Amino acid sequence: MEKSTSPKQIFIDPVCFMKVTPDKKDFTFTYKMRTYYFCAESCRKAFETNPDKYLESKSSKPKGWWGRYLERLNKATGGKSQKCH
Repeated sequence: MEKSTSPKQIFIDPVCFMKVTPDKKDFTFTYKMRTYYFCAESCRKAFETNPDKYLESKSSKPKGWWGRYLERLNKATGGKSQKCH
């Protein structure tokens, strides 16, 4: 019978999006009761100066032709939904 080893937990650096293991305790920062892990001191310092800049949701805006279509549709309708009558 084989021993099952638990997979090593990996975090994503919010500044440069590199994968970081939690054993790098020197490069951590706690903000709003959550601990963030960083690949280097420079990323940690950049995050410390303006955490909200790096925590904004960048995926909220659709990309590509569909995103452009939705932007134009919202601009044309003033953000209101379409009505057929």
